[in-house]
Amino acid sequence: MGQKVNPIGFRLAVNKDWRSKWYASEQDFADFLHADLKIRAYLKGKLSSAALSKIVIERAWNLVRITLHTARPGLVIGRKGQEIELMSGEISNMCGGKQVKIDIMEIRQPELDAQLVAESVATQLERRISFRRAMKRAVQTAMDMGADGIRIRCAGRLGGADIARAEFYRQGKVPLQTLRSNIDYGFAEARTVYGIIGIKCWLNRKPEVEGAPQPERRNDRERRGGAGGRDGDRRPPRQGVGDRQPRGDRSAPAVEQA
Repeated sequence: MGQKVNPIGFRLAVNKDWRSKWYASEQDFADFLHADLKIRAYLKGKLSSAALSKIVIERAWNLVRITLHTARPGLVIGRKGQEIELMSGEISNMCGGKQVKIDIMEIRQPELDAQLVAESVATQLERRISFRRAMKRAVQTAMDMGADGIRIRCAGRLGGADIARAEFYRQGKVPLQTLRSNIDYGFAEARTVYGIIGIKCWLNRKPEVEGAPQPERRNDRERRGGAGGRDGDRRPPRQGVGDRQPRGDRSAPAVEQA
């Protein structure tokens, strides 16, 4: 058996953060843990169409703060905040009547979020789209948006085959053992007619540094300077064989004799 480790847990305290932030005694730990599982299951089912990527739960003395990372904040908020109030009341009952506050963080580039990419492929598989087409489209879209690398793996009865198998596509650099690399990981399940297909996505994103210049891609260079090279027509033309001077006359120009 291969020994696998979750890429998010592997990078905790290096460049990833915990998704449940609280401390509890031995008597309260089990209650808090099961409450967190109920909250996550409830929110995943409630906001299944809202492109929900990550749920962060924080606990204080009598307060539960939940941060939702989503690409469609309008669906989460609802009209005049009705959905937020409804979800706050339901979650408060799960937590024993504690005060609940829900914050929303918008994901501006869902094509570079591994969880949303995996869920997008799962949705296409449930609509009976070819798994190869869905995976290739996700890989190409992520690379066009500026990702350093991406790897997608689908496992199950692909295409309705009788024997389950796994296939993956990879493009760019995805160093899974390099802790300083910004690897994002996502997992989703496609519940098809012929069984469940699991989708895993590893996405290597560039480090998010404010004010840092973004490296230029090859397509941008060709679009700006043409296919000739990096600087387009700035490079002087190459000297032909007939334009060269004889070896002995290179030191001084030829003088015309009378």
